[in-house]
Amino acid sequence: MEREIDLKQISDGKLYSANDMVRIGCNDCAGCSLCCRGMGNSIILDPYDIYSLEKGLGVTFENLMTDEKMELNVVDGVIQPNLKMQRQDSCGFLNAQGRCSIHDFRPGFCRMFPLGRIYEENSFRYFLQIHECPYPDKTKMKLKKWLDIPRIGEYEAYIRCWHYFLKEVQSIIRQTKNDMIVKNINMYLLNQFYVKAYDTSGREGNEPDFYPQFYERMGEAKEAVKIYR
Repeated sequence: MEREIDLKQISDGKLYSANDMVRIGCNDCAGCSLCCRGMGNSIILDPYDIYSLEKGLGVTFENLMTDEKMELNVVDGVIQPNLKMQRQDSCGFLNAQGRCSIHDFRPGFCRMFPLGRIYEENSFRYFLQIHECPYPDKTKMKLKKWLDIPRIGEYEAYIRCWHYFLKEVQSIIRQTKNDMIVKNINMYLLNQFYVKAYDTSGREGNEPDFYPQFYERMGEAKEAVKIYR
């Protein structure tokens, strides 16, 4: 989601990489769950998030939609899924004790909180949103430990690829005046990266791997959108 932000207003004024130390950790978080409530449609899910949910829960994209854990919204011209707020305006994965029931495979946006990303020069860095988490006694920890994402280098390369591909698609959508083209692009991308199930079962005793599946789909998608440039 593209936003116009003033880093001086919302951050400590610094930009971070995954290897930097950040005053962000909560060793004894009481679980106020404020970060899981009232988020509207802002927790946007990328293909890696969908893969993780399918693998972690043993469900399909259609199951998640049917169970109303997700919904679809247009984000800067592109249809994308997001976590759906439910009872008491809270995330559908928040349990009765106010804890995340999918913590081990929670989406990237949730892992980052209260961090954000700023994209520039075909890459990105993180910034700390200082007004988002009310916990008073934060400790310093390495950012990649906070994110707790396996193979962080590959993950960040994927995030860059996905972000700048979406920017290209958004540019095509902004420039076209043909509603049918916009619809066709959106339906193709929704099916290509979300609806079509990922292999989470593994083959010949090996763990399934998201990244080869993603890049194969991305190669096909880049060829598919060429005709609209």
